[in-house]
Amino acid sequence: MKAISLPPQSGEQLQGLEEWYQTTKDVRLRTRAQMMLLAAEKGLTAPAIAAIVRDDEQTARRWMKRYRAEGVEGLKDAPKSGNPGKVTPAYEERLLSAVRRRPRSLDLPFSLWTLQRLADYLAETTGIRVDAETVRLHLLKQEIVLSRPQPKISSPDPEYLVKKRWSKTPATE
Repeated sequence: MKAISLPPQSGEQLQGLEEWYQTTKDVRLRTRAQMMLLAAEKGLTAPAIAAIVRDDEQTARRWMKRYRAEGVEGLKDAPKSGNPGKVTPAYEERLLSAVRRRPRSLDLPFSLWTLQRLADYLAETTGIRVDAETVRLHLLKQEIVLSRPQPKISSPDPEYLVKKRWSKTPATE
């Protein structure tokens, strides 16, 4: 099989690859940018690149061909088939706004959010119904995790704390 190589790259093209490599959070895109940097800067071939990134030679060849044909944009994943996601940017904004407020301040009959309660509340307010797992994943993207509520026992009795302390002390005889 004939070795594939990249034509000489301009400083701007190398800078674009380097920027993608340093800033992207998508691991697959970072690996593809690394492959192209190795080919462009070091002049490595597909088998050598595949050994470095621990991937298949055919994969390295395929991404080199796409990069040659389409440039940096060719390194992105092709659009996937299937229904588009239901969650819109406006929905995500409402989700973040709601989760940062107490449910009682929104006139809801509970004090703590759960994923299902958030999904139900947003279905009522936005008309978009998603399951609790989808809500969890969108919150996780914003580094928000709902923790389980911790039970707290209290009493309206004004002397509750005194009685509670008294019940914990051992009886002396």
